[in-house]
Amino acid sequence: MVGTGILCVLLLVTVLGGYSRLGASTNTGWFALIVALTCIPFGLLLLALGVAKWLKNRRDSRSRP
Repeated sequence: MVGTGILCVLLLVTVLGGYSRLGASTNTGWFALIVALTCIPFGLLLLALGVAKWLKNRRDSRSRP
């Protein structure tokens, strides 16, 4: 999810016409901006939850005999 959002930002800046103070320059740019603004926060939340679960499982497996 985070990778998709970052890819959309990179495409927006390089290929899809960029953006200005008022938003993206093209219709495809607007779509990439919307996808990026959706994927990056949600992806970071999922990544944080995944890391927390991994750490918990790691701690639980070490405490069991």
